[in-house]
Amino acid sequence: MIKKHLTSITNSVKSLIMKSIISRSLFLITVVVTLLSFSEPALVSPKIKEQVLTYNSDGITFKSYVAYDENISGKRPAILVIPEWWGLNEYARHRARQLAGLGYIAMAVDMYGDGKTASNPQEAQALTKPFYSDPQLAKARLDEVIIQIRKNKLTDADNIAAIGYCFGGNVVLNAAKLGADLKGVVSFHGGLGGAPADKKLLKSKILVCNGEADNFVSQQSILDFKHSMDSIGANYQFRSYADATHAFTNPDATKTGKQFNMPIEYNAAADEASWNDMKTFFMDLFAK
Repeated sequence: MIKKHLTSITNSVKSLIMKSIISRSLFLITVVVTLLSFSEPALVSPKIKEQVLTYNSDGITFKSYVAYDENISGKRPAILVIPEWWGLNEYARHRARQLAGLGYIAMAVDMYGDGKTASNPQEAQALTKPFYSDPQLAKARLDEVIIQIRKNKLTDADNIAAIGYCFGGNVVLNAAKLGADLKGVVSFHGGLGGAPADKKLLKSKILVCNGEADNFVSQQSILDFKHSMDSIGANYQFRSYADATHAFTNPDATKTGKQFNMPIEYNAAADEASWNDMKTFFMDLFAK
């Protein structure tokens, strides 16, 4: 009898202990959930506003594209997007929207005027030839774009940068070397030739995102570029991505390459890696 009585008491004590543990656990879970509900506000998806910005310069009408997040108030850094040699197409606008989603005001730039785009490499070559022949022309176009984006009330005038793809990458690098008023520039699979580096002119920080398998960018041009940057003590980063060809960031590159027999191909891993490198570059560039 005594043994049974002790067993009954023991079971009762165990039951009370378990109930106490469960009660305390539930209480702690409730407290944690309550605290999180106050400390972690619901994320708001970006509300991207898109606009066509029309302006005139040197007798030419330009139709650039502006994107920003309406859910963000106040001024923010501005980033110019210089397209591939195809001109201001949907790919460039897509990149502008992505940048807007990151909290910037972005402008995909109409470099040729009147919104011209090329439908084949021959047309693209004809449109880009004046800029490759005269890097100052490209800088002049960017100088005008900087004036235009500064007029926007959402632009933080002290924090303006530019990114460029292929032809656009070459444009932003040369504009920076020629003294464009840009805090930083990022070149994605862009050419490295053009204007010489000048310590008195270069004021931009530079990030170059280059594909290791890019047939349009020779190893010698890479060595020459790095040497020119090092010779003036430029603040630059050079990133290389394995197995990435020219135009590696553009999902349409593989199809375009096959269509026109060009050695270009999309590389998802390099696209993601270079975009993340760009985001880190801008976070550091615009840090208060």
